[in-house]
Amino acid sequence: MPLPPLVPVEKYSRRGVSQFLFVPTIAAPSMIPTRAELVAGTNLTAGIAELDGWNSENQAIEVPDMSDTFDGTIPGSDKAADSSLTFYEDSTTNVTEELLKKGTVGYIVILRKGDVPTNKSMDVFPIRVGSVQPAYTADNEAAKFTVNFSVTSRPVQGAAVPAAAP
Repeated sequence: MPLPPLVPVEKYSRRGVSQFLFVPTIAAPSMIPTRAELVAGTNLTAGIAELDGWNSENQAIEVPDMSDTFDGTIPGSDKAADSSLTFYEDSTTNVTEELLKKGTVGYIVILRKGDVPTNKSMDVFPIRVGSVQPAYTADNEAAKFTVNFSVTSRPVQGAAVPAAAP
């Protein structure tokens, strides 16, 4: 009997497609922003040089027992990975540094496939800024700074992007 047919996949690069927004407030307890809340946010995408984290991971619990030499695991608690965004530093303004200064609370909204209304590719991370660190280097590269975030509660992943206003 043959295997099932392959599922077709239209591959793409996140670079140039994904959007990263800082949204200061989301009213819904579900943490799913409205279109107006997204528009009121700040699009950080063009200033991002690097990113790290922005996912959830499970902390497995080891469950060894005396009847076997294999140490099994069971799912444990979930936590967000350490998350950061590294930005290019602007030589004349401090807009991003002021927006994301230490202690700032809000949401990082990631539109993984871009602003595609109703597509279930929106992730929402409730955050507090833990630190802002300039990156010093003598290398031949653009000036940068890194913002480290604490993810303060369970993120929403795979939510539908809100419909655009008519």
